[in-house]
Amino acid sequence: MESLEQTVIQLRQKKKAAIQAKQNAENELRLLQSIEKRSSTGLHNVDKKIESEKENVSDVSDNLARKNAQVESIQRLVSFAEDRINAEKEIIEQTEQEIEFAETPEEKQNAEARLRSLNNHLQELISEIKIRQKTLKKITSEVSTFDELKSKITTQIKKQTQSKPSLRTKLTTSHKTAVKVIQDIERITKSEENITKTLDRATSKLKEYLAKKTAAKRKPAKKTAAKRKPAKKTRR
Repeated sequence: MESLEQTVIQLRQKKKAAIQAKQNAENELRLLQSIEKRSSTGLHNVDKKIESEKENVSDVSDNLARKNAQVESIQRLVSFAEDRINAEKEIIEQTEQEIEFAETPEEKQNAEARLRSLNNHLQELISEIKIRQKTLKKITSEVSTFDELKSKITTQIKKQTQSKPSLRTKLTTSHKTAVKVIQDIERITKSEENITKTLDRATSKLKEYLAKKTAAKRKPAKKTAAKRKPAKKTRR
């Protein structure tokens, strides 16, 4: 009797311990699955961000190339205009000499008219250079801005790329641990089921024993004294 009661108590304690161990394992599993999900989401977001940043840096590179091409084109035009100015100045000097040494009023008038035309053209060239230099300054500033933006985006891509191994390691580790915890839960569940079955059988036996014991106490005691029958006579 005492042995059976002790067995039931021990089985109940084992079942309680198994339930607690299962709850702890399930809590750990939920935590690991949460970490795994966050890591997976983090990796996905990093990949998306890297792709987005790559598109941005590609756009910036295209704009930068276009601006640099504009700078080179303007620089060529300015250089060409400066060469034209130098040539125009030489022609102006020659024309001024023609005016000074003109032999007839007609020659002088023609030289003066040509000089005015040359000076006007010279001023146009100077004005053109000023406009182009102003544009060049603006585009050069834009090139500098695009350079800084490209450098910034490239740095962001590098940082995002460097964060991937850490997230991937965390994802792999949490997944492997989660698999192990799932196996532990299955093992604990099976053990709990076996304990429950054994406990049910032991509890049932204990109830039967207690029921019989209670019934025996309630049943009236049987008379033990019985009337003796007379002994048979033997023939001599």
